[in-house]
Amino acid sequence: MKEQRVEAVERALSIIECFSAADRELTLTEISELTGLYMSTILRLCGSLERYGYIVRRPTGEFRVGPSLWRLGSLYSKGFEQAEVIRPVLREIVEKTKETATFYVREGDDRVCLFRETSPHSLRFDLDEGARLTMDRGAGAHVLRAFSDDARPEDDAIRTAGFAISEGERTPNVTALAVPVLDPTGGIRGALGVSGPTFRLDQDARNAALAVLQAASHRLNSQQ
Repeated sequence: MKEQRVEAVERALSIIECFSAADRELTLTEISELTGLYMSTILRLCGSLERYGYIVRRPTGEFRVGPSLWRLGSLYSKGFEQAEVIRPVLREIVEKTKETATFYVREGDDRVCLFRETSPHSLRFDLDEGARLTMDRGAGAHVLRAFSDDARPEDDAIRTAGFAISEGERTPNVTALAVPVLDPTGGIRGALGVSGPTFRLDQDARNAALAVLQAASHRLNSQQ
């Protein structure tokens, strides 16, 4: 079946994708530079996005995300009915490892950071909840693919080991470890991960973090 796309919708979504924790407010010029769209096109699209609450324009002219995105994000998170179970586990992982802990789920060809608790260190790996990442790099991506129906022969080692480790694959000088969280049938629910600067996650720290992750994964598997 031929892929169906609506260019106007994709352009509007590209505007929303410009915003992040680092760029909570953007000017018209900044959005144009990030998307490659003409300012006149952005203004037309933002008019529609603003009517539906996805974009808000301040009196000074800057744009920011609107309440509709928060509402949909909350619905997405609640749809998994896992927050009350996953978040305490992530906080416990951070307490024991002192590194950022994350729970990823797969959405098509991407992985989504569904829940995250940050490291207490000032130098740490940060990622917004709801961020979409590719499936070709990072320990979390490797685990999600290795335990899915489209696993490749090269993923066999990860399935056998029960975990994945990546070093600098997505972000230079950042090491990540991940283990699967499975449903009662053995299918993949998500990937539980720890990430931090490579210099802190030496071999001893990796071994300790992996033990914490495996214990947490086992506990989550038994709570279903």
